[in-house]
Amino acid sequence: MEDVNLCGGSGSGGGKKKEVKKETGLGLSNKKDENFGDWYSEVVVKGDMMAYYDISGCYIFKPWSMAIWGIMKKFFDAEIEKMNVENCYFPMFVSSAVLQKEKDHIEGFAPEVAWVTKSGDTELEVPIAIRPTSETIMYPHFSKNIRGHRDLPYKLNQWCNVVRWETTNPTPFIRSREFLWQEGHTAFATKAEADEEVLEVLELYRRIYEDFLAIPVMKGKKSENEKFAGGLYTTSVEAFVPNTGRGVQGATSHCLGQNFAKMFDINFEDAKGEKGMVWQNSWAYSTRTIGVMVMVHGDDKGLVLPPKVASVQVIVIPVPYKDANVQDICDACSETAQELKKAGFRAKTDLRDNYSPGWKYSHWELKGVPLRIEIGPKDLDRNQVRVVRRDNGAKQDISRTNLADQIKDLLDNVQQSLFDAAKQKRDACIAVAKTWEEFTKALNERRMILAPWCDEEEVERDVKARTKGEMGACKTLCTPFDQPELPEGMLCFASGKPAKKWTYWGRSY
Repeated sequence: MEDVNLCGGSGSGGGKKKEVKKETGLGLSNKKDENFGDWYSEVVVKGDMMAYYDISGCYIFKPWSMAIWGIMKKFFDAEIEKMNVENCYFPMFVSSAVLQKEKDHIEGFAPEVAWVTKSGDTELEVPIAIRPTSETIMYPHFSKNIRGHRDLPYKLNQWCNVVRWETTNPTPFIRSREFLWQEGHTAFATKAEADEEVLEVLELYRRIYEDFLAIPVMKGKKSENEKFAGGLYTTSVEAFVPNTGRGVQGATSHCLGQNFAKMFDINFEDAKGEKGMVWQNSWAYSTRTIGVMVMVHGDDKGLVLPPKVASVQVIVIPVPYKDANVQDICDACSETAQELKKAGFRAKTDLRDNYSPGWKYSHWELKGVPLRIEIGPKDLDRNQVRVVRRDNGAKQDISRTNLADQIKDLLDNVQQSLFDAAKQKRDACIAVAKTWEEFTKALNERRMILAPWCDEEEVERDVKARTKGEMGACKTLCTPFDQPELPEGMLCFASGKPAKKWTYWGRSY
């Protein structure tokens, strides 16, 4: 990223001073704790993440957010390459005949499928769907390319857009009509291999959320009602937004079983010459991750970006005053940024001389840059810089000697502090409920609820119906793999039947 240029100053402060713009409107007009929805809509726009488009539910992703997506993509591509997954691309259109082939699958997506019905003024004889997901697009190709056991495992991934025609409450990044994602599709000779990969990919998703986005998540299994339509079982990482009391399905890794293999004739000949059907998986995470990051970490000053995903990790700002040598200060800023870039940091200077230092502070705070370095005349004299953290506002003066090592420690600390703070807030919102009364009380307090459950689909549907209200119904989020001990004789909170497992419940996006 190019530095913003500006130090047009000439030597000492005796030259003609440029007029400093008195800009307004930088700050947010909404408070996160008072009006979360309006705060979120404001911060993603003023933080330069996105812009609205003239089709409802569709958004322009600006460079500030796409850089975050690119950093996560680079990590994920490197990891799935180790798993021998190859990248590819399939068309976004799917014929009605192919889409209808897997009944349960299309029923699960039917309300959201967008159709192309005309070409110019001419009605198409057969409407064409725009992909809501790519199982039915990719699996005829799998059938043609998998013949024998030597063709397995077969592993493809694509980075693409999908369209799901949301009609209620579209929200930038979180729930939109078009979004970006990766979708992996794999085929194996045995269920054991498929099961192993499901969890291997789910761990990558945990790392994206926890290690990169500094957001705590729970790994678990979806209920039968909430699993992927047409699949065998679904695993997910679940995040939680304390301000709204809503869970977020962060990413999913599905074992599809042999259902799609049966529908699309994906068979192979094993080493003994016998025919078999493949076992399949699909897995995906999307630009929803960016929205969750904004919701969890953002504050009343704007975005707060974890250092690992920030396109600018350090912004360097000159602070000249009185008769200071402006050029020397600007040169020191440029040298500092260059030193940090050489050390591998994403650093940038803001040398514009038509904005005051205070305006720049607010500007880069709004955009969420993790660290700000200020250099003024006294800092030059003392061979130091002032560093200000975006997460907690802490300031400290550090020597320019071994600057890169000190910045690394600070960035690592910011990353960990963001995760720790988010986890503390998330954990404080978890309630354990063993009875219906405890459950409804916790739900009204906007908690995520861990409750003993009999694992019956009808009971889950009943809970959903009984909790339906203005804020939306409650449902299962996931059954965590890390199961607390279930005491003998424990009863389901909703049905009074013997409980079989602990499950997280809550409202969700």
